[in-house]
Amino acid sequence: MIVRVAALVLLVLSVGYSHAEKINQSDSFAQLGTPKYQAGFTHFDYTNPTAPKGGAVTLSAIGTFDNFNRSAMRGNPGIGTETLYDRLFVSSDDETGSLYPLIATFARYPDDYRWVEITLNPQARFHDGSPMTAEDVAFTFHLFMTQGVPQYRLVYKGVTAKVISRLTVRFDLPKPDRDQVISLLSTPVYPRHYWKDHNLADPLPAPPPSSGPYRISAWKMGQSITYTRVKDYWAADLPVNKGRFNFDTLRFDYYLDDNVAFEAFKAGAFDYRSEGSTKKWATQYTGSNFANGYIVKDEQPNAVATNTQWLAFNIQKSQFADRRVREALSLLFDFEWMNKALFYNAYKRADSYFQNTEYAARAYPDVKELAVLTPLKGQYPAEVRDKIYQPPKTDGSGYDREKLLQALALLKQAGWELKNQRLVNVKSGLPFRFELLLPGGGSTSWVLPFQHNLSRVGITMDLRQVDSSQYLARLRKRDFDMTPTRYLAFATPDTNLKIVWASAYINSSWNTPGVSSPLVDNLIDQIVQHQGDKVALLTLGRVLDRVLLWNNYMIPMWYTANDRYAYWNKFSMPAIRPAYAQGFDNWWFDVNKAARLPAQRR
Repeated sequence: MIVRVAALVLLVLSVGYSHAEKINQSDSFAQLGTPKYQAGFTHFDYTNPTAPKGGAVTLSAIGTFDNFNRSAMRGNPGIGTETLYDRLFVSSDDETGSLYPLIATFARYPDDYRWVEITLNPQARFHDGSPMTAEDVAFTFHLFMTQGVPQYRLVYKGVTAKVISRLTVRFDLPKPDRDQVISLLSTPVYPRHYWKDHNLADPLPAPPPSSGPYRISAWKMGQSITYTRVKDYWAADLPVNKGRFNFDTLRFDYYLDDNVAFEAFKAGAFDYRSEGSTKKWATQYTGSNFANGYIVKDEQPNAVATNTQWLAFNIQKSQFADRRVREALSLLFDFEWMNKALFYNAYKRADSYFQNTEYAARAYPDVKELAVLTPLKGQYPAEVRDKIYQPPKTDGSGYDREKLLQALALLKQAGWELKNQRLVNVKSGLPFRFELLLPGGGSTSWVLPFQHNLSRVGITMDLRQVDSSQYLARLRKRDFDMTPTRYLAFATPDTNLKIVWASAYINSSWNTPGVSSPLVDNLIDQIVQHQGDKVALLTLGRVLDRVLLWNNYMIPMWYTANDRYAYWNKFSMPAIRPAYAQGFDNWWFDVNKAARLPAQRR
């Protein structure tokens, strides 16, 4: 009898095993394709694993700060505070969407990605010496779900985290989702012993205990922050860190105005500057320090997905709710004249939300794109199907009468008319007047020409420039009519598009125009469902690009095809530069070069 029972148990177990799900284990992941670096790699190609450590570097920041908590719901966080905590897995800078282990060592998951179990490196430590454990990971997730930004709760709704063992944490998903699993792998790890007594939504007046290659060692609130390299950093020799973070100290000095910062750089107050003004680059990087080779100018082409500048309408405001109005104002933004007169023809016009990628809509919709668009007919402008989007192009004279007339015609269709040189609403009789909100300290040479063009059709644009803290607060409350915005590059259409454009994230400060569109939601949902399918993403990405562009949610400004930066000649760098980053984290202090500089700049 006992033998029969044992045989029956073995039969049941064997049947269960034959139907068991396949469990995969990996130490690297890719959103599309396969990771570039295979198991056993020793360092990223764009680093020098034997780079010397040492040197004190001074950098700059514009504005001010009053907080050391990057996740706080109010206040202005200090520069670099996003790097205080290491993540489970991190990306490389010479590919898109791949992750490699930092705090973690590997992850296990089933074929359908319904869950993932992540095992931590037993050597992982916070700066105070306490070990990182699965409990810290689960705590961090719950912290962000309960006290973090609302977007986080929306992205991970229904996901649960639980501790499996001291070094293994498990995330269970409400439904299979490969992309969500990959996004969870980049979770930062906060120390439970500190944050259990603090609210993540509140600003911090002093730095919290942290991890990572640097710790904050000194600061003067609103004026400077100093980061010191952690000499006993447990992860310094991991493949993802080897040859990186080579400076002993990084001091950031704050300036309220970029022009003042530039003069300070030339005088030697700080060591490295990334230049955003093409006029400065063309005309003001001169003098004995440049002639003597003490300051080096460097310009590198940027042919990959690139960040672009736009002017965002707040389409929640009544005067910008009509697409024809937004299109009319786009006609009055004279990029050609600005580029010639102000920027030495150094900029290119932004014309896609996937700039410099194959996902940009460059031609008429193909058969696959039309198949996506056909069921949605009536929900998008006719131009989406019939025309190739190109930003308005003026004659560059500074007074393109044709564009002015086209703008007036569109405004008339939208219910506005010109009376006594003022544009007024036909129904209410109120004049067309709005405010352009600008962050303090930046270049605004383009503002007055745009303002002047608007006045030619009777529109009054008031200018409001505020400091960085006020600017951030007003963005969070959507307290603006129009504001310039930097649109971060998407190398591929991924789930982060939800935070930027989806209706559920309308209160996200990343959804700057305030778009709430069932059509956009539909397309993004399809993109989320097809993560990992490059063929489908190519079609969906181009369709989304067309829909966003033809709705004129933002006025395209420009982008630079080159990265421009200058530095005091005390650095060396690897022979290979990363494709998707400038790579300053990989540089090192060169004592031989520094010795040739004036004594006060060594």
